[in-house]
Amino acid sequence: MNRLLPPDDYAPFNDLPVRYITCGKAERRLAIHVSGRFTVDQPPIVCVSGFVRNMTDFDDFMRHYRTIASIDWPFVLVDLAGRGRSSDYEPGNSYSAISDAHDLSTIARSLGISRAIFVGQGHGGQVIMALAAQHPTLLAAAVLINSGPTTNPRGLVRLRSNLRYLESVRGRDQIWVAQRKILAADYPGLADAKLDKLAARTHFVDNRGRSHGLFDPELVQFLDAFDHDDVFEPQWNLFDALTHIPLMLARTQMTDRLDNETFGQMIERHPGVATTRLAGEGSPALLNSEDEVEIIADFISRVGNPPRRWAHY
Repeated sequence: MNRLLPPDDYAPFNDLPVRYITCGKAERRLAIHVSGRFTVDQPPIVCVSGFVRNMTDFDDFMRHYRTIASIDWPFVLVDLAGRGRSSDYEPGNSYSAISDAHDLSTIARSLGISRAIFVGQGHGGQVIMALAAQHPTLLAAAVLINSGPTTNPRGLVRLRSNLRYLESVRGRDQIWVAQRKILAADYPGLADAKLDKLAARTHFVDNRGRSHGLFDPELVQFLDAFDHDDVFEPQWNLFDALTHIPLMLARTQMTDRLDNETFGQMIERHPGVATTRLAGEGSPALLNSEDEVEIIADFISRVGNPPRRWAHY
């Protein structure tokens, strides 16, 4: 791993100790956080974060979920390759949802998981679609948040611009100001202290006042190929791999990663899909309130004995 990592006592990671699973070549390790009581009756919830993001996006979700469920539900939080505390891909290999799905199946095998409920945000949801195509029996149910068979290119271009801008800023105070400005567009009205915590999930500042992403810089270079007026071909074959399982689709009000038209088409293609819309936030969904998490928890609680048609929220 060539990128600089934060100190061992980095606050966002403190409550999420990890173990490592080897995937591919022996030098590449994937970081996972495993917690809860694993039983035959409760399939674990496997959480997969967005394109340059990591497992910290699901810390609040996991905590609220256990409060609502009133049991120590089993969770597996995953840092995909090149994100968080996982190793980067080897030179010559490119990042893709297909490769990430192979890694997810390796993690499941290593943990002895035969069926699980997968929750994915953004790119994480696309990885889950690819996993469903590769290993359909592994999925007991899925929740996709701001994720579909294609990504709005405007969202990718804005992400690239924001990341490049942060690279150019120097000085701890200036970096925090820049991060707050960027994040406020997705989370209007969120207090500065909460914006700072959100920023720390993906970047840290070293002693010289330079910002470092908690992801492989190659991921940013991957975004250079896109322009705001590109037209992507939706991978409906991957989305349709989910039609055999209970599915919930969620979209935040201010996301620029999944447009309303595609979201509507996804609902039409999956009879009985559960849906929810989260107001007042962009990408990723914060999942930091019991009201938001309760909708997902209610869906998951019915997975073991699903009705013929899921309710729309």
